[in-house]
Amino acid sequence: MALITAEAILLDVRDLQDRDRIVTFLARDHGKKSGVAKGARTRHSRFGGQLQPLAKVHITWFESEGRDLVRVSAVEMERSARQLQEDFDGILLGSYLADHVLEFAQEGDPSDHFYRLLDSTLEALIAGVDRNLAARYFETWALRLGGVFPSPKACPNCGRPFVTDDGEEGAVVPPNGETLLCFDCGGRGGYIARAETLELLRRMGREGLTAIGAENPPSVRTLREVEEICLRVRRNFLQRELRSYEVIQQTR
Repeated sequence: MALITAEAILLDVRDLQDRDRIVTFLARDHGKKSGVAKGARTRHSRFGGQLQPLAKVHITWFESEGRDLVRVSAVEMERSARQLQEDFDGILLGSYLADHVLEFAQEGDPSDHFYRLLDSTLEALIAGVDRNLAARYFETWALRLGGVFPSPKACPNCGRPFVTDDGEEGAVVPPNGETLLCFDCGGRGGYIARAETLELLRRMGREGLTAIGAENPPSVRTLREVEEICLRVRRNFLQRELRSYEVIQQTR
């Protein structure tokens, strides 16, 4: 049995029977883990107030070979996400971010890139960055880290930039929703990504979230197009939709 302490972000906290809770967390050096916090539901629990979804914590757990669930022994909060979850939209957004990590981060594999993406996005949201922009930035990068987001620079079929012979810039997501193609390779029968949308996707690849929000922020239309592209690519890859996204759609 190994005793481990690490920096982590809590992804999900659920009740287990009458006294305990199951905690799923993402640790920078240890990846995604799930464990039992015994007595967490009791009145005088040592976990009192510490098990908040999306909180950044230092967490200690016991890990035994051959067991799926670890045993959480201590949690010390470093940064609360309560400010994000003070309203219903913030709660839904938090669940949406966590769902991506739960889906794409691998159990037990070191996930430094996913950790830094989630940590920096939560930090920006708490500081007041536009929520719509943060959601689009996060989902784009989550799909990139998952190895399924297409390049916004050139067509994967022919290798040419997304510019036609007459100078029109744009691309198309074909009906199968798995990539971006130039108009010559993909036609115009799918979802069209305008020049402004491709440029935002390129900016997301080279600039941080806060910088994009502060300098020449994108329009609502452009953000909506990024959302639609991510939706189609994610749905094609998973063959289903994230439950949190379905809930968001139902409440719009």
